[in-house]
Amino acid sequence: MTTTTSHRPATRGLRPVLRAEWTKFRTVRGRLITLGVTVVLCVTFTFLVANGTHAGICTGTGSTCRSGHPYVPTGPDGEAVADGYQFVERPLTGNGTITAQVGSLTGLTSTIPVDAAPSLAHTRPGLAGWAKAGILLRPSTEQGSPYAAVMATGAHGVRFQDDYTHDHAGRPVSGSSPRWLRLARAGETVTGYESTDGTTWTRIGTAHLAGLPSTVHVGLFVTSPASFDRSGTGFPTQATATFDHVTVDGPDTRGAWRAQTIGAQDFYPKLPGAGYHRAGGSFVLRGSGDIAPAVVQGLLGTNTPSSTILFGLIVGLIAIIVIASMFITVEYRRGLIRTTFTATPRRHRVLAAKAVVIGAVAFGIGTLAAAVAVPLGEHLLKANGAYVFPAGALTMTRIVAGAGALVAVTAVAVLAVATIVRKSAGAIAASIVVFVLPYIVGSSMSGGAEEWLFRLTPAAGFSVLGALPRSAQVTYPYTMANGYYPLSWWAGLAVLCAYAALALGGATVVLRRRDA
Repeated sequence: MTTTTSHRPATRGLRPVLRAEWTKFRTVRGRLITLGVTVVLCVTFTFLVANGTHAGICTGTGSTCRSGHPYVPTGPDGEAVADGYQFVERPLTGNGTITAQVGSLTGLTSTIPVDAAPSLAHTRPGLAGWAKAGILLRPSTEQGSPYAAVMATGAHGVRFQDDYTHDHAGRPVSGSSPRWLRLARAGETVTGYESTDGTTWTRIGTAHLAGLPSTVHVGLFVTSPASFDRSGTGFPTQATATFDHVTVDGPDTRGAWRAQTIGAQDFYPKLPGAGYHRAGGSFVLRGSGDIAPAVVQGLLGTNTPSSTILFGLIVGLIAIIVIASMFITVEYRRGLIRTTFTATPRRHRVLAAKAVVIGAVAFGIGTLAAAVAVPLGEHLLKANGAYVFPAGALTMTRIVAGAGALVAVTAVAVLAVATIVRKSAGAIAASIVVFVLPYIVGSSMSGGAEEWLFRLTPAAGFSVLGALPRSAQVTYPYTMANGYYPLSWWAGLAVLCAYAALALGGATVVLRRRDA
């Protein structure tokens, strides 16, 4: 009886292949040195860009320069907000309600842009879609403090809004139709209601304002934001509202009505003439501004915590492209790939292990570089007198992690390209053309072509660095000229991932069909 013994290599799982590929990577000293140089280059170029930026209304440094900027308030979450309106208020102690009927809401629109001296002599009738008139409750009249408000708008019906970003829709009535509004406070909870007759009420939304003091400010407000034409030019607007049947109910309703112009000296473009007067039993308020996230970059510039890292990140990406390409092309050049495939006949496992290793290393390097460069760039911009749009902790974390993800996904895609091309020079050149050049070309263009490059090419991945706010409550041209990427951060990263997946699929097919 004859026994035949098979000498085929045993099938290996992914874990030992991963260990082998990680050992290959870390034992090449040149790669580790290049990774360290990559971080240094990214941080260095970020420093050079930020230190050479003197934006805003001054070019010096220090507190004198910073004090020249218009005031931009920050909201409860640390985000930049617009918080300007005409307010007629009185104190409310304890629980209670305020009720009012908005009898009319009309508006004016300037015929000269926001960067010119505002004048009521250059206006035309026109009510902004997000003009707001209603009743508001907040613990303090300091800009950026928490609030809850129920309001009539020019073109978006009745709304209940709180803390600048939260919005609940009510009835879709027109700007000229009278409507009844009510706010009710119960502890730290504020609820907004609307009614067509002042008798039957419909709840719109509820807000929880943590830490609300016993005595709060309640009253009537009106505001009207800038409007924009098709070219993106902004024009200040103004709204006038008439309030009737105003009542405040509660255990302590003492206190006189007091008029205030909130945000008179802040950054937001306004028309002059804000004010308040009584006409019989009616309150008539007139004002400009907005209560919403701040997105009017035209007056503030487009500097963000991540705006100075772009050039350094491009330089770092090129270094990572070289490392990712040579991670496999060196094995082809030296013939070591045959040994690798002999040890692991399932070639797709080798590719998968290499992708995991280079992706993890690139993510760590990209995240580390961004974690150092982003706060450094922000600090230098502020020191040079440039206004930097604030970003909350979650946004900052997303930007830093997003930079790491951008570098990691690009590295994986480059590895796949190098697997197909097999030659170091060709793989590096092809990867730079595909993954770096679209950003460079797109950044030098303007208009629709630029937008489509950042939608359809791997340059879309750079949207993970976007920090400027978008809001459905603000009519604004969210274009690249104003500092906005055309895709959200997750959609842009998804486009880049699609390119990486396509490249990996092609590399897998080539590995199976082509001899080593």
